[in-house]
Amino acid sequence: MRQLLIIYILLITFSCKRNEEHILSTVVLENSKLALSSVADSLDVPWDLQYDKANNYIIFSEIKGNIKKLDLNKGSVQLIKTIPNVFQQRTTGLLGMALYQPQKGEQYLFLSHTSKNEDKIYSNLYRYIYKDGSIENPKLLLQIPGNTGHNGSRIIIGNDKKIYWATGDAAIDANAQDITKLNGKILRINLDGSTPDDNPIPRSYVYAWGFRNMQGLTQGENSLIYTSEHGDAVEDEINLVQPLHNYGWPLIEGKNPPKKETDSMKAVSFTTPIHSWTPVIAPAGLAYYGNTKIPEWNKSLILTTLKSQSLRILKLSEDGRTIIGEHTLFKDYLGRLRSVLVLPNGDVYFCSSNRDWNPQKGFPKPTDDRIYKLSRTEKEVGEIIRAVKTTTSPVDEVSGKTLYEAYCASCHKADGKGITGTFPSLEKSATVNGDFKTLSQIILNGLKDKTINGVKYDAPMPAFNFLKDEEATAIINYIRTNFKNQASTITTNQLKQTK
Repeated sequence: MRQLLIIYILLITFSCKRNEEHILSTVVLENSKLALSSVADSLDVPWDLQYDKANNYIIFSEIKGNIKKLDLNKGSVQLIKTIPNVFQQRTTGLLGMALYQPQKGEQYLFLSHTSKNEDKIYSNLYRYIYKDGSIENPKLLLQIPGNTGHNGSRIIIGNDKKIYWATGDAAIDANAQDITKLNGKILRINLDGSTPDDNPIPRSYVYAWGFRNMQGLTQGENSLIYTSEHGDAVEDEINLVQPLHNYGWPLIEGKNPPKKETDSMKAVSFTTPIHSWTPVIAPAGLAYYGNTKIPEWNKSLILTTLKSQSLRILKLSEDGRTIIGEHTLFKDYLGRLRSVLVLPNGDVYFCSSNRDWNPQKGFPKPTDDRIYKLSRTEKEVGEIIRAVKTTTSPVDEVSGKTLYEAYCASCHKADGKGITGTFPSLEKSATVNGDFKTLSQIILNGLKDKTINGVKYDAPMPAFNFLKDEEATAIINYIRTNFKNQASTITTNQLKQTK
């Protein structure tokens, strides 16, 4: 009996990881102070955070297939389940979740993950029965085509008790405008996977369309739904989602006019974003903050970003339909930030994504990835951090280095070495050092499915034809004279002749 007791104690001890919460720094706002604490570390790319209000747990997904729980009372992390058949490559894997906890009746955990069967990739929406930090009885509600990128995806349960699933275009632009396809859409689904009778298109899951790759989804006051969306080379977006609205991709980007004006397009009505960014910031998780605990943030959207490595506070108008201000926190301080969660008590939790496919300079740290907490405090501990008022003006300095850092460095890296198998290295590159016309055409027109020195790169390069001639020339010259390249510079007139 004593031996069994010892074994039980050991199993409990080693099945959970305990984390000591400690304050890292203090965020000073206009009238409030917030303590930034680390509440869990050494995680494997957490992707989505959900709150179990009955047990005070944070349920989170890790991209390779684990679902874990963080007990906020004990500070311990425990594995709930490893989801089978998760295909993880670059941005595929176990992604968005939604926890449904009604006052009465069955509780569910909905999740989205990619799978692969022979040469076909799928995005899957599953429902599990949830009870006190455990899940069972998986049911596949919906399966749609996927790809090695642009799978989305976030899930929320709306105030109307319907599932809203944000899907990516599966790296096929045309999907987003085709309402017979379920990619590049906001889908509205009953809890059992059936089609709601009151959907805007009869017998269709499609609620809104024209999206490229959404990685944030939340609902605010008056049941307004917001998404964050990755643009191509320009115009990352925040959109206010409305039924039967077309958000434009790939025909328009952000608040720009349509790429091509045709008679057929003049009859199409596009909905522009309520906020956008150029250069892009790679927006990820999105949460609505409607609490007076942090009064400066009441009626705001909180956004995590990957490329700009920051937390963004987006102040909403009184009716919630426009964004009237933006502040940035933690830029380049904590690394890539993936998901954000607001608890009923007003505390904010968010997680880093530094062990994913695209780590930025100086990351990952030895204890990455982490879940962080922001909470009201009266003390000032550690480094003092202040929110920076953000402007969305484009880069106005025609400097090759500045432009490269704004548009190129997140993929090809500041040192030009890229990412093996995803983004080619620019260092001593034959393409860079060769005929400048080749490099010019790649920068202006983009590139897909390219094999270089026997390596096939799976991430396409977007077209940067929106750049002014002087800007494109500056980037080309910077690349051709840096990263151990020794090519000659070109003039703006030479670039114009290649168009």
